[in-house]
Amino acid sequence: MTQINLYFVRHGQTQLNSYKRIQGWADSDLTEKGVKDAENAADLLSQLKFDAAYSSDTKRASRTARIILKQNPADLFEPIQRKALREENFGYFEGNDTNQVWNMIGGPHGVNTYSDMIKKFSMEKTRDMIAAADPYHDAEDNEAFWNRVQPGIDAVAQAAKDGDNVLVVAHGSMIRSIVSKFSDIDISEPILNGSVTKLVFDGHDYHAKFYNHVTDLNE
Repeated sequence: MTQINLYFVRHGQTQLNSYKRIQGWADSDLTEKGVKDAENAADLLSQLKFDAAYSSDTKRASRTARIILKQNPADLFEPIQRKALREENFGYFEGNDTNQVWNMIGGPHGVNTYSDMIKKFSMEKTRDMIAAADPYHDAEDNEAFWNRVQPGIDAVAQAAKDGDNVLVVAHGSMIRSIVSKFSDIDISEPILNGSVTKLVFDGHDYHAKFYNHVTDLNE
């Protein structure tokens, strides 16, 4: 049976992350801690030899990928950047204070954090709630998100060969969404910067093997 190993890494902490600001298509560079997050991911993955490497076209993801590849035995130096691998687009809420936004959207429903919204309503419903609350209608709803992201993931998997290890440096809500769609793993807890999540493609379907690891890669 075909097995393609996709190692999704959330980028290291950014300036907007450190300010507790919502960051989707908005972009900011890694902080000093963010570089260390990426280096920790590099250490975790250093025993794997990557056959291909991808990232979104944001500087936070591509820089994280370069740090990981620098420590990898693979003869790879630059990730292939894809717009399809970007974070969810939060529209009007990009750059806003996270506590204010989640309280505004979730508060009337009895929840005031992103994780609590996911736990109560699901990842998919939460995304639709955010889109519905955007007065400019720029935020992606769940359908728009998957219409962009799924072809991007498929293109990565279909370009690989049986047994390949593939690095994909992406984003928190995107990785949580993938795990939610392809497993019953609990994704309500916040995903950590620099964490590793493993997805396996068997030639037909995707299977999430583990989520949000920062200390080991045991399944």
